[in-house]
Amino acid sequence: MPVRRGRVRGEGSSWLRTVRAGPDIDGRLDSSVSIPHPEVPAPRAVVSEGERVEILGGRTAYWTYGPADADVTVLAVHGFRGDHHGLAAIVGLLPEIRVIVPDLPGFGDSTPLPGRRHDIDTYRTWLREVHAVLAPEAVVLGHSFGSIVAAAAVAGGLPTTRLILINPIGAPALEGPRGILTRLAVLYYRAGARLPRRIGEWILRQRTIVRGMSVAMAKTRRRDLRRYIHDQHDRYFSRFADRDVLREAFEASVGNDVRAYASAIEQPTLLIVAERDDITPLAAQRRLQELFPRAELVEIPEVGHLIHYETPGPAAAAITRFLAPSAADTR
Repeated sequence: MPVRRGRVRGEGSSWLRTVRAGPDIDGRLDSSVSIPHPEVPAPRAVVSEGERVEILGGRTAYWTYGPADADVTVLAVHGFRGDHHGLAAIVGLLPEIRVIVPDLPGFGDSTPLPGRRHDIDTYRTWLREVHAVLAPEAVVLGHSFGSIVAAAAVAGGLPTTRLILINPIGAPALEGPRGILTRLAVLYYRAGARLPRRIGEWILRQRTIVRGMSVAMAKTRRRDLRRYIHDQHDRYFSRFADRDVLREAFEASVGNDVRAYASAIEQPTLLIVAERDDITPLAAQRRLQELFPRAELVEIPEVGHLIHYETPGPAAAAITRFLAPSAADTR
């Protein structure tokens, strides 16, 4: 079946307005005040503190946004080390869609899954259960590590009509443009797992290391947007249950990628990719598209692995178009 490529131009930065920022583009922030996204108002969840459901013996926390009678529901899976806050800017630009965002097991407000290793098999089993319990009609969306979880679940039989992957991990992380940094990350997580527990967890939650990662991944030079990105990482990137869950999830994230599942996914799939992604380069994303029976590729320029923070506007526009009722007749 012929495939189509689309490229979003002129939207990577102009859709954001400039707001006042401090003099240091990557400086420390006042931890008592949450930095809002410079353009997108924070979405309002139906229950602000989230809801809880028991899945595989653990407690999964989830947040629901949008109208209860929406024509479309999306079940969205966030990336490694994050929680539901990471997808807020995109959710905020999908007001007519019902979106459910759970915290991955062991991250945010979700507990680890007792008696299970937190690997891809466990995460995809968890997602299939969440989908069946909360929204069996939902389209599935995954960002970054969430793209692997979502693809694995759909390839394994999760009954969704469509699949959306943002910044998909389309090649081994160790082979990406910054493979050396991934290798350093392997050593970092290995050290955190082997040191005495108290010291290991202190290292894994170190704000200086989190900030260094944030600075390296952000591509925008806009001070207001960088402040928002760093604040998000400062607040939510260390909300993991313990070092064991973190190590297992990290190993799952670098030991797997979407390629392994692409050919088994028959559903129409939208790949939203970045021109400057340090984890999966654009050429690898184009090759990934060819592995899917029915995939469309949308490329967003001048952004890296943080589409959900830096360019939520183009991402939300692509999602809205992909989910429009008429879209099924055009692919």
